[in-house]
Amino acid sequence: MNRKELNKMLVRIGWIAGLFGAAVLVISAVEKKEASLTKEILIDIQPLNDGNKLIDRQDILTTIDRSFGFKLEGLPLGEVDVERLERILEDDPFVLDADVFIDAKNNINIGIDQRAPILRIIDNNGLNYYLDKEGRKLPLSKHFSARVLVATGNIPPHTLGFLERKRHRLKDLFELSQLILEDPFFNALVEHIHVSNQGEYVLIPKLGKQKIYLGRYSNAKDKLENLKIFYEEGLTREGWNKYVALDARYKGQVIGIK
Repeated sequence: MNRKELNKMLVRIGWIAGLFGAAVLVISAVEKKEASLTKEILIDIQPLNDGNKLIDRQDILTTIDRSFGFKLEGLPLGEVDVERLERILEDDPFVLDADVFIDAKNNINIGIDQRAPILRIIDNNGLNYYLDKEGRKLPLSKHFSARVLVATGNIPPHTLGFLERKRHRLKDLFELSQLILEDPFFNALVEHIHVSNQGEYVLIPKLGKQKIYLGRYSNAKDKLENLKIFYEEGLTREGWNKYVALDARYKGQVIGIK
């Protein structure tokens, strides 16, 4: 082997030794980091649009303690299962999304997005709960009562997959609530939906004692449109207090009941 080839080989050996040394340092640093202990759990819960929260910091800590069986503070970083922690938190009915990471100071950071209730169900059997925009069932919160549209009456129990059913009274009720909430006029007007034993819907406005008989869910969108026209054209001339009830059950018409 001539001198030139020897120098090349020495350079290669030097590079390999350097890379090996760097790898050892990285592995050592990672192991040292994983052996270091966690400090605080920092929790950031995004409030709902009205500024309120269904859950608080203590609720999150209780869920963690109950699921893991031990405190995460003071635990070696290598033993903190971030993905498992996210899954556990997202199993909470109030949690839409949980994002967990460990910062440079060894703090466990937890970001929580809450599920937002849009409808409160109070059925004839005494069941009392919320539905969110995906139709997921939420229990009542011990921290505050969400001011949302309320539905009462002959409502079947919540079951998983009810929105996939071809016909289901809770599905009809949920879809009717969405029609109301998505329309600025009816969102401002209606505060309560009652379901009769015959499966007919009665809308109760936020102001006054007037009732709106909508009938069965069929053609609900057309019935609501007829009601809007009646309110905007008829009641503005004659006064909102002229009728004790409005009947929109029949196709293409709204009848005022004095």
